[in-house]
Amino acid sequence: MSGLAAHHLAHAACEGLPAAGSDGPTWAADLLATLVKAAPGASAVALALRRGPERTLLTSGVTALHGGTATRPDTRFEIGSLTKTFTALLLAEMVARGEVAYDDPITRFLPRSASPRLRGSPITLIHLATHTSGLPHLPSGLLRSAAPAWFSNPYADYSPAALRNALARARPRTAAGTRVRYSNFGVGLLGELLTHAAHGPGGNYARLLSDRVLEPLRLAHTSCDTGQPQATGYWHGRPRPAWQIPALPGAGAARSSARDLLTVLDGLIDPAMAPLRIPRTLRAALADVTTPRLALPRSGRRIALIWNIRPQPGHDLYHHSGGTRGFTTFAGFSPRTHTALTALTNTGPALSGTFIQRAYLALRTIAQEEQLSVG
Repeated sequence: MSGLAAHHLAHAACEGLPAAGSDGPTWAADLLATLVKAAPGASAVALALRRGPERTLLTSGVTALHGGTATRPDTRFEIGSLTKTFTALLLAEMVARGEVAYDDPITRFLPRSASPRLRGSPITLIHLATHTSGLPHLPSGLLRSAAPAWFSNPYADYSPAALRNALARARPRTAAGTRVRYSNFGVGLLGELLTHAAHGPGGNYARLLSDRVLEPLRLAHTSCDTGQPQATGYWHGRPRPAWQIPALPGAGAARSSARDLLTVLDGLIDPAMAPLRIPRTLRAALADVTTPRLALPRSGRRIALIWNIRPQPGHDLYHHSGGTRGFTTFAGFSPRTHTALTALTNTGPALSGTFIQRAYLALRTIAQEEQLSVG
């Protein structure tokens, strides 16, 4: 039986318009119940929503199947590839400072010995941030080192030195800028290059992200720290160790909470409304990161910095998801309709899972309703 089989609202809060009852608006509580059903094997689900001026935070369950505490809006979950959206924000912030440029070739930040052999034009930072670098999904050698811990912590034993060696041997499969090919390798490399640009070879991605993005936004429960308290992750009902990804932190090392992720989405929806205490460069980054960078042929879909964009009648939906062996996450927003949704659960993605799909469809429905209401 799932740890959430008995639906329990551990915490609910509604900010802005009055809530419909102590558990928040009925429609939001119903959505939480739907997400709970879509997360078999989990013990916790957290949901955060913006609908116009209203912000709703709902959680269900406990942080572990045995010995856990009540899930809260500030409970930390591993967010996997949602980390990439933070790396994109860091890139835009450093561009606003003038430290890097989107069209900088990656070789600007690499020793000659670590530079990959290219097909045609150079790989640039914008190529890494739009998955058009031509680099493969994973660096060479990772699958071999990951095999012993494939179902628990596959990235843990892959070192930064191995990454540099893999980059030197990399053979991009397509010329940079010619094809979208999702790449953990590419975005993980982007995080390392930004760190090098800011602090030199001895820099630390987690520290840089904290200094430039997390602390200014006051995201008190977001970091790459594996030692801070967080929910226990589960895979097929079995607890998983804390996720580690030392060579590619920019691709998947962050932990965050429903409240913190909604704060980020609020800033992306309307950067002008961000608190005045936020530095000018970060405010500029919040706006720049959502700028469409390329269009996908025949689909109408576009890509911003990391964020996927799907056109809807009268507005666009931005979305991204993430997962580790023990967690599944989704975040999305619509700037025009002032709607946003993030959903987190402590069970790993499954081929038959519907958690991300349910979250996306809920966001789409809420945004459509808001679009109709404003004409």
